[in-house]
Amino acid sequence: MSAEDAPGAEAGDEAEPEGGAAGEAEMELLRSLLARTLGLGSEPGERVLDELSLPGVARFMRSERCRRVVCMVGAGISTAAGIPDFRSPGTGLYANLARYELPYPEAIFDISYFKEHPEPFFALAKELLPGQLKPTICHYFMRLLKEKGLLLRCYTQNIDTLERVAGLEPEELVEAHGTFYTSHCTRASCRQPYGLSWMKERILSSLVPKCEKCQGVVKPDIVFFGESLPSRFFTLLQSDFQKVDLLLIMGTSLQVQPFASLVSRVPASTPRLLINKEKTGQSDPLMSLMGFGCGMDFDSDKAYRDVAWLGDCDQGCLELAELLGWKEELQELVRKEHAAIDAKARGGDEKASGGPQKAGGSPKKAGGGPKKAGGGNEEGLASRCRKVFWETQRVGKKKAEPRRTAVKMGGAQPGRTPPAANQLGGRANGRAARPIRRARRADSQERRRAQSRRWAGRRPGWPMRRGPRLSGGGAAQ
Repeated sequence: MSAEDAPGAEAGDEAEPEGGAAGEAEMELLRSLLARTLGLGSEPGERVLDELSLPGVARFMRSERCRRVVCMVGAGISTAAGIPDFRSPGTGLYANLARYELPYPEAIFDISYFKEHPEPFFALAKELLPGQLKPTICHYFMRLLKEKGLLLRCYTQNIDTLERVAGLEPEELVEAHGTFYTSHCTRASCRQPYGLSWMKERILSSLVPKCEKCQGVVKPDIVFFGESLPSRFFTLLQSDFQKVDLLLIMGTSLQVQPFASLVSRVPASTPRLLINKEKTGQSDPLMSLMGFGCGMDFDSDKAYRDVAWLGDCDQGCLELAELLGWKEELQELVRKEHAAIDAKARGGDEKASGGPQKAGGSPKKAGGGPKKAGGGNEEGLASRCRKVFWETQRVGKKKAEPRRTAVKMGGAQPGRTPPAANQLGGRANGRAARPIRRARRADSQERRRAQSRRWAGRRPGWPMRRGPRLSGGGAAQ
C-alpha cells in the first residue's frame, strides 16, 4: 500500500543523486524493452517449466535450478491484515475518500497538494499508520523463503512495514514506495530525521507533525506522486533482476510505473508466477513501445514461462507451500508469530493502564513499605531505619540523646540536660528508635555487637558521641 510516481519528477533534496541513477536505469530499461517489442536482437527463452501451472512451478522450486527468488508484492497481500488496497471498487482506499473533499482521489498522495494542505493526509494516516497489525500468510511465506535460503530480495509497494514485522531484514527489502518507518522534515534546509514512535504519537493525537528544529511539516518517508523513488530501488534492480531464477508476483495490479515494468527485467527464460485476484501485467502494445510494458503472456500459444494462480493471495501461498511440503511449517510459523504479537500487545496494554493485572501486589507497594519489611529484607529495613533516626536527630539531637545515657550511667553528665527536663524529648527518641530495635531483633549478630559496645557509649553502627567520654566507672574524665 503506497503512494507512487513516474520517475523524473521533482525529488527535493535528494533529487540530484537519485535522479541520475533513475535516468540511467530507465534509459537502459527503455532500450531493452524497445528492442524486445520490435524483435531486434531478441532470442526466444528456454522453457524451464514442465507444466504452466502451480504444481509445475513447485517442481521447479524444488529443483537445483531454482536458487534465487525475487518477490514483487503490492497491497493485495496486506488486505487480510485489515488494510484496504487502493483500487478495489467499493472497498478500495480511493473509493472512500469523499469525506476529505479532495479535488481528485490521488491528490491525497500528491506532493504539491500535500505542501498546501497536509491535513487530509495525516487524517488518513491515522488509519494507515502501522499499529498492532499482524502480517499475513503471504508475508510469512516470504519469511519461509528466506529461511530456506531462496529469497534474494523482496520488492514491495507497501508502506505498512509488515514485511519487517514478519522478519525480513532491511537488506532483504526494497521498499520501492517508501515506508512509515522513518520520517523527515520537508524543508530543504533542514531535513531533520524522526522515527516511527515520534510520528505515531503526533498522528494519533490528530496533530500535523511539525519539526522541533524549524517548525516545518514532517512527512513520513513514503513516495508521493511527484517524488522520485529511492535510489536503492534503481541500484539493486540492476543486479537482482539479471540473476533471478524465479519471479514471484503477489497482490499487485501492476498498473503503477516504474514498479510494474520490473517484470520485464528478468532473463527471457526466468519463470514468472502471478498470485492475484485477477490476471494483470499482460502485454499492451502501446505501453511496450513506450518502454513500460509488462509483457506477461498466460494464455497464447506462445506462452512458455508465465503462470497465473487466481484467488486470495494467502490461499495461493498455502497451496504452493503444500506442494512444496512446507504447509505445516508455514502454519506453525504464522501461529507462533501471531501469538508473540498478541502477547506483546497485552503487555503494552498493561503497561499503559498502570498494570491492573498486578492489582494483587499493588496495595503493599502503595502502603509505603511496612508490609514489604515483613518479607525478610532486614538489611534494607535497618538502613531505612537508620536514615529515619538520623533525620530525627538533626531536629533535636541534644534533647533526644541525654536521657537514655544519664539513666544508664547513674547521674547527669556535665553540660548535658538532666533527665527530668527531657521527658518529652526522651519519649520522642523512644518512638523514633522503635524500628531500630525491631531491626536489631531481626539481626542477632548486630544485636551482639551492640551489647558489646554499649560500655563505650556507642550504639550499633553509629559513630562515637561527641562530648565527654565516660569511663567504665561512670565518672567524667
